[in-house]
Amino acid sequence: MTAEIAVDALRVKEAEAELARLAQLLKAANQAYHAEDNPDLSDADYDQLKRRNNAIETRFPDLKRSDSPSDQVGAAPADGFSKVKHAVAMLSLSNAFEDDDVVEFDARIRKYLGIPQDSPLAYTAEPKIDGLSLSLRYENGVLVQAATRGDGEVGENVTSNARTISDIPQTIAKAPDLLEVRGEVYMGHADFEALNERQTAAGGKTFANPRNAAAGSLRQLDPAITKSRPLLFFAYAWGVLPAPLAKTQKAAIDQLQAFGFSTNPLTALCDGPRQMVAHYRMIEEQRATLGYDIDGVVYKVDDLVLQDRLGFRFTTPRWAIAHKFPAELAWTRLEGIDIQVGRTGALSPVARLHPVTVGGVVVSNATLHNEDYIAGRDSKGVEIREGKDIRVGDWVQVYRAGDVIPKVADVDLSKRAEDSVPFRFPDLCPQCNSEAVRESGDAVRRCTGGLICPAQAVEKLKHFVSRGAFDIEGLGAKQVEQFYTDKWITEPADIFTLKARFGSGVQQLKNREGWGDKSASNLFDAIEEKRKIPLDRVLFALGIRHVGDSASSLIALHYGDWPTLNAAMQEAAGQEGPAWDDLIDVDGVGAVMAGSLVNAFAQARERASIDRLVAKLDIQPVARPDTQGSPVAGKTVVFTGTLEKMTRAEAKARAERLGAKVSGSVSAKTDILVAGPGAGSKAKKAADLGIKTLDEDGWLALIAGA
Repeated sequence: MTAEIAVDALRVKEAEAELARLAQLLKAANQAYHAEDNPDLSDADYDQLKRRNNAIETRFPDLKRSDSPSDQVGAAPADGFSKVKHAVAMLSLSNAFEDDDVVEFDARIRKYLGIPQDSPLAYTAEPKIDGLSLSLRYENGVLVQAATRGDGEVGENVTSNARTISDIPQTIAKAPDLLEVRGEVYMGHADFEALNERQTAAGGKTFANPRNAAAGSLRQLDPAITKSRPLLFFAYAWGVLPAPLAKTQKAAIDQLQAFGFSTNPLTALCDGPRQMVAHYRMIEEQRATLGYDIDGVVYKVDDLVLQDRLGFRFTTPRWAIAHKFPAELAWTRLEGIDIQVGRTGALSPVARLHPVTVGGVVVSNATLHNEDYIAGRDSKGVEIREGKDIRVGDWVQVYRAGDVIPKVADVDLSKRAEDSVPFRFPDLCPQCNSEAVRESGDAVRRCTGGLICPAQAVEKLKHFVSRGAFDIEGLGAKQVEQFYTDKWITEPADIFTLKARFGSGVQQLKNREGWGDKSASNLFDAIEEKRKIPLDRVLFALGIRHVGDSASSLIALHYGDWPTLNAAMQEAAGQEGPAWDDLIDVDGVGAVMAGSLVNAFAQARERASIDRLVAKLDIQPVARPDTQGSPVAGKTVVFTGTLEKMTRAEAKARAERLGAKVSGSVSAKTDILVAGPGAGSKAKKAADLGIKTLDEDGWLALIAGA
């Protein structure tokens, strides 16, 4: 689900209140969990609250609090523990919730690596243990350090405590000189129940669930307390190694077992999605009888060489995914359907529900996706829910998936009122009464009002000043709404002319409620400070459909500066030719995103607004990565023909990491052409221009060691 649809389950005031509530709940939970060893929330409830907080912040970034829980990955080291910086970051996994997600995961892997669909590709599948991540460092076979995951970069030194866990070997025979083993500390169900019984008998406080009991036990400042707790450990990964443990994930896990670690017996090799999902079903059926908590199954590409080639995207590995177990369900009455308008003009239906508790959280709103979903069909007209439509007054099933945004899943027709009528989706915008149209191939109906639509104009301005964009201190959602209502700001460029239009600006502004001399002066100073701003933040701030924070960074890195980006967008306006090819060649940019970006620069009104803004700014070029020693840094490289040792995407990504600019066409600016078998006109043009041409082996030799 997109962030835009997700947050349409809340209005602005509701979102602000909910973020305040979540911040308070999560702060209290962290204190109880980390400092007092007395958790009052289950791990599932805690994760649900945190994911809900993140989802709301995605849609309302300007409402993000200074004490936002989303700024914490894991948890900072607690007082009383020294800090350990992980040599290799302990990152998270992306999630799958449906069988189709697993199929798509396999398809992405194959596409990236260039492996045909009918060729074998092995994966490991193992239970996802619901415990506490732990890293163990051995030097010359001796345990010298144990650290929690912490925030992924820095964890807590719990070496003394880890030495009390029987599943963790103190020494390892025939181990490499340096070995970092990673896994999960957990507590079995029977041990958890027995511990709580002892706590009760001793007059102590009981634990909420096995995961929190394990985490609290490991984080005791007194190792004697940890020793008294029945903790266990499953090994499933590694960090720093002088050399690979094996050639495959499964063989490496077997090697960890040979070293004396407990590994999960349900870990299995699977050939493709069908076997992966079958193993998932088998584990799911056994879940209640395993004796310890799991919340899904983790799939990993088995071949470690392929894992290395796949690498990482942002904070998650490309080569692994967690297939989570189904969300919790509940039934309630649908009391109404509201239509909300997002900053891209999307009309999003929101279910107003009779409040019901789902997974420990009271739910009163849920997304209905789009008009097709309400009608009981998908965007291609194929029936969903057996063709049952959704009507006001229906008894509906609500579920909460891993992103925690509630959704309406099903309808109980036996409870439908005889006088109920189908819901009619509006074809006019409820905000500005402009026509709402649905383009071919689009699942969403959108308002055509543009800047005349208050919902779009205000939301675009709020996005513009949000943290990930211009982040102007003193100019948040409330101020944007106020200034828009007063017609002080109707487009982004107006922000940077405020002071000039008001003379000194201070006197007129300070007369408004909530403003004084200092706050007014501070606002104008903050605006002036943001005239100088990096290219990627400007691009993200424009709020162009499909162009998010990550994509903005990738595009800005590719073009480097505003004049180059601006010229390229004009050249690509026809969505064909070298400039267009170059744009869609950017890693992570497809035809849909590229089309949206180009159209934004091509539309007269929007382009004029962008030009007025740019004229007020000092846009800074994007800082290039440190490519010292790279033989291709600053050079323009073109790949053509068939690459036999890596895919085009892999070659392109590696070249860009080395500081090269990868282009889709040959020109006088091209420095190197890498030509594989089947190279055609590009090779001829390069020869005519006297451009250096290499075959794939020559290219690999050039960048070897860089």
